[in-house]
Amino acid sequence: MSTYTRRRLTDAPFLAAATGATPSRRPVWFMRQAGRSLPEYRELRKGIGMLESCFDPELVCEITMQPIRRHGVDAAILFSDIVVPLKAAGIDLDIVPGVGPVIASPVRTEADVRALPRLRPEEVGAVTEGVRLLTGALGDTPLIGFAGAPFTLASYLVEGGPSKQHERTKAMMHADPKTWHALLGALTDITIAFLQAQLSAGVDAVQLFDSWAGALSLADYREYVLPHSERVFAEVASAGVPRIHFGVGTGELLGAMGEAGADVVGVDWRVPLTDAVRRVGAGKGLQGNLDPAILFAGFDAVEAQTRRILAEADEAITLGATGHIFNLGHGVLPDTDPGVLTALVELVHSL
Repeated sequence: MSTYTRRRLTDAPFLAAATGATPSRRPVWFMRQAGRSLPEYRELRKGIGMLESCFDPELVCEITMQPIRRHGVDAAILFSDIVVPLKAAGIDLDIVPGVGPVIASPVRTEADVRALPRLRPEEVGAVTEGVRLLTGALGDTPLIGFAGAPFTLASYLVEGGPSKQHERTKAMMHADPKTWHALLGALTDITIAFLQAQLSAGVDAVQLFDSWAGALSLADYREYVLPHSERVFAEVASAGVPRIHFGVGTGELLGAMGEAGADVVGVDWRVPLTDAVRRVGAGKGLQGNLDPAILFAGFDAVEAQTRRILAEADEAITLGATGHIFNLGHGVLPDTDPGVLTALVELVHSL
């Protein structure tokens, strides 16, 4: 592992808001800002597969930098994908355009779980080299590393790809909890190793994406998921950087997600921040939560909704939230006008 000395970014608004300090301005960044909607990203990616891009350090650096140059956001998020550590460990998968991650041999049995590989840091050397390039290129802008949460990774492995109902996943949880927890334990190990590699290379914060956790009831989340997410956050705590937890459609889970160990809880657009702080509890920062679809409604609508969210965030802080980071309630949609995102950053910074 690297002995990298992390940058000292004492004036970065993003880090201040994430750690309970008073930022010089309201920080803003966007999930999926690295790529997707940017024409320069699409030009750069021509003829290059998604996974190929994620294992090219120079491409990782350039794609991560593009929204920093264009939008002036307060944090960069590493260009990668949640299945990168699975691929690096040796699991046969591909990201199919228009579909998403597809697993060649789904994990359905105890023997399948036993056969899962572990992740060695050198297997994500391209990712960590990308991080090192970025820490030199970003100046005083913080870099967020990330990983997929064990449950979301498990869903892809068990279902064989994206799923709307997660029926095989839920069936394994309830019919064979021993195998389920063994699977989540193995994926927790992979997630920890991936985050620790990024931290050793110099990322300034980490975000754990539990993209599909909103498909679960609160009882199922607590029994089958929460202990494993808790272990992820506990194992990276010693790095001393902000830890963010985010899921989609997780309004009913926010209280439990707040217990997992993150410093900041991301909130999607369905739950007002004033409700979110009551569910998460005092002592955590909040991140969010403009509906990405609002960006298509004209800037008057964008401004009105942004002002509403900022007012709710201020009230949430009076109710015990330790800070607020402005973001979307999920990722930037591919057809979003980049000019609207730039104008949104300027608006948040001006208020």
